[in-house]
Amino acid sequence: MAKVKAAVFGLAFGDALGAPTEFMSYDKIIQVYGERGPRDLPPGALVTDDTQMTLAVGDALVAALAEGPLTAGRLEPHLRETFIAWWAGPDNNRAPGNTCMAACAALNRGRPWWEATVAGSKGCGANMRVAPMGLAPGLTDDERAGSAQLQAALTHGHPTGLAASELTALAIRWLLDGLPIAELPAALRARCSSQRTLYRSDWLGDELWRRSDAPSPEAFIAQGWDECEEVLTGLEEAVHRIGPNADPCAAGGAGWVAEEALATAVYCLLLFPDSPVDALSRAAASSGDSDSIASLTGAFAGAAHNEPAWPTDWYERIEYGPHLARLTAAWS
Repeated sequence: MAKVKAAVFGLAFGDALGAPTEFMSYDKIIQVYGERGPRDLPPGALVTDDTQMTLAVGDALVAALAEGPLTAGRLEPHLRETFIAWWAGPDNNRAPGNTCMAACAALNRGRPWWEATVAGSKGCGANMRVAPMGLAPGLTDDERAGSAQLQAALTHGHPTGLAASELTALAIRWLLDGLPIAELPAALRARCSSQRTLYRSDWLGDELWRRSDAPSPEAFIAQGWDECEEVLTGLEEAVHRIGPNADPCAAGGAGWVAEEALATAVYCLLLFPDSPVDALSRAAASSGDSDSIASLTGAFAGAAHNEPAWPTDWYERIEYGPHLARLTAAWS
């Protein structure tokens, strides 16, 4: 399926475009790359931990599905294995997030995931890697939502990281299935409202929410959905108020936390619904977590379009091309 390939590789393209700008100011980015930001991949384009961990989640999901219907009991051991392999691997030298590193170290020591996770963290590491849960065909709504939250929960235990991960996966799935880009923000906000008090105990157990100060699982998860809905509100208006020639973080936030990475990526997609490369360049030219924002934008834009959305030679330039192709084949 051409749209699956465009989404899988689009995530990596965005990661590689945004990596050099991640720690640059907006003014410096524009000075170096021009008003719309970086627009081309160099030969041998390198990705960051965003793509590496997406591949880890993808491999875990493929392995779990090979064993039967998707459940927490089938998925968690594979996630643990691939996360630890990434954590210990020689290529884990791309400025990985502190939360992911600390949680994976605890997983490596054999801690239960609900003890290994960083309970108060809602960093974008929760959802920068969740694309496989949106790309895999044939999952039920519960399997897609529950697995998206579980993969986040192994490292990021904050309810907003869980909710933002589910929304990110669903956005990819909905765009693959033909949802018009203009309708995506409203669909995401509606999901926030409909799921507000649904705590997925079959996937998360009770240990996670009990580590928080929330009086109930419903109150715990409601915080996450409320924070996501808040940052997603007003994106359509921001397209006209802020426009395509300004820092996209002014619309959805800097992206260091999960809900802002999602919102700012959706905003970049709304700015350029018919031009994936322009959306990706705008995401990479952002003052915040540029690689994560651009990764999500690339996955969204690819899912909404198809393989020709990206320059043909980019598919040959990107790091981990064969691995990305294997996952594309698994989900097509």
